[in-house]
Amino acid sequence: MAVSSYRSPVSSRFFLTKWLGPERLRKITTSSIAIFIVLGIWQLLCMGKDPALPPPLTVLTDTWGLIIDPFFNNGGTDVGLFWQILASLKRVAIGFSLAAITGIAVGILIGTSRLIYDALDPIFQVLRTVPPLAWLPISLAAFKDNEPSSIFVIFMTAIWPIVINTAVGVQQLPQDYKNVARVLKLSRADYFTNILLPATVPYVFTGLRIGIGLSWLAIVAAEMLVPGVGIGYFIWDSWTSSLISEIILALLYVGLVGLLLDKLVASIGRLLTPEEQK
Repeated sequence: MAVSSYRSPVSSRFFLTKWLGPERLRKITTSSIAIFIVLGIWQLLCMGKDPALPPPLTVLTDTWGLIIDPFFNNGGTDVGLFWQILASLKRVAIGFSLAAITGIAVGILIGTSRLIYDALDPIFQVLRTVPPLAWLPISLAAFKDNEPSSIFVIFMTAIWPIVINTAVGVQQLPQDYKNVARVLKLSRADYFTNILLPATVPYVFTGLRIGIGLSWLAIVAAEMLVPGVGIGYFIWDSWTSSLISEIILALLYVGLVGLLLDKLVASIGRLLTPEEQK
């Protein structure tokens, strides 16, 4: 006798609830409904003749080729969105890594020395308020090349929240920890690896999360002014060609990548944070 493969809606719903968990399933369902409502309102508002923005269905139709084939490479700047985003991510990875290494080191230095903190704090407070794109002309004049200039903009954008949060973490180290280190007569290396660094991890990763978000914002803006392969230049090139649907698709991808970068840094931070500080 043949066995029926039919699954009732109740059993399917039970499977999803068991696999995802009731809370996660509720969040996914609520978010999905909200997204469909927003898309529906957008579609209704832009259905008239010659709307300012194309409705979602038009965006999907106009950009279907880019969506289904993000890996094409016709040379030059005529490449798919995968390569555009990858080029931007490479610049962010280099600039952000340099900022993280430098920012954590400088943050620990000024956090452990009141004299150095008082000396450098006014300089940092001035430089951190400079808008990211204001560094681009200076970097172009200094490096004479687009690639290192973009990386420098990322570096200068990301370093300040890392420095400040790391320094605050060091300064917030409980006095009891320092007393224990003196009683145990820990060497500087042991004090750094066993007490100082673990205690400042949450502060450091707060700065890193802010830094990676600002880095992604800055590279998109910087690439609009610097020609080449990159999601920022793709957006600007689409604007000059009046391809609004492509701009909307690129903005969606920019938001998704930014969200993934934030979640990635947050996940690493949770893994490295000591249990007693979670």
